Amino acid sequence: MITLVTGAQVAFWMLAPIMVLAAIGMVLVRKAVHSALLLAVVMICLAVQYAALDAPFLFAVQIIVYTGAILMLFLFVLMLVGVDASDSLVETIRGQRLLAGLAFLGFAVLLIAAVGNAVYGNPTGLADAQPDGNPKGIAQLLFGKYVFAFEVTSALLITAALGAMMLAHRERLTKKRTQRDHADERIRKYAESGVHPGPLPTPGVLARHNAVDTPALLPDGSIAPTSVSRVLQARGTVFPEAEERAETERVRKLNAGEVGDEVPSEPESTDLSGYGEGDKL
Repeated sequence: MITLVTGAQVAFWMLAPIMVLAAIGMVLVRKAVHSALLLAVVMICLAVQYAALDAPFLFAVQIIVYTGAILMLFLFVLMLVGVDASDSLVETIRGQRLLAGLAFLGFAVLLIAAVGNAVYGNPTGLADAQPDGNPKGIAQLLFGKYVFAFEVTSALLITAALGAMMLAHRERLTKKRTQRDHADERIRKYAESGVHPGPLPTPGVLARHNAVDTPALLPDGSIAPTSVSRVLQARGTVFPEAEERAETERVRKLNAGEVGDEVPSEPESTDLSGYGEGDKL
């Protein structure tokens, strides 16, 4: 008699090598982000295994909670904190290698016991264990036999969240500044040191181009040096001071009608009368 191959077996033999390789790579890779991504591969493959074994609740929890929430939170934290910093190889907790070895032995014993129970045990099957369906059976266990452990776990999670908020909270030592305070400070700086109280002109305003290295033009046709970043000015990608004066003089002559031979003949590049003063703003 030929035994038929089920979908769960096909999924296991296809995904098991991927899970093993991803788990080994998760331990051996040097970057924490790569390790988190490989852990995501393991979790997604495990969720597919749950789906193949007719466990939709575990499949949804594995995807939504573990892979979609907890693991992505780890990944975002790693990306925000930074992955370029080198990890210290100095052990700050004494005996952590011994504890890790004991934890590994305990996990190995549990894994061997689970595999042995599945291979040499006498499973009753999903239909006999949960005749009313998988979701109803899980609900009866969570809110019936294990309701106390379920509620205690919920209380612990809420307590941990409140503790994290309390640790991250900082008392305000000074009065919160209002919009009026910011406006008064801008006017005071303008009166004391001449700092412009409003926003600086953006590059390309009333100019022939809107690139970030194109200085803005003032109503009189002169160049606004504050419209371009000082970094670009230091690199020489914008008009230096000497060329600014020459450009300002050229624009002034164009506005006054004193067109010389040095002006280009193309109308679209020489007609700067729109940058004159008066009603041009």
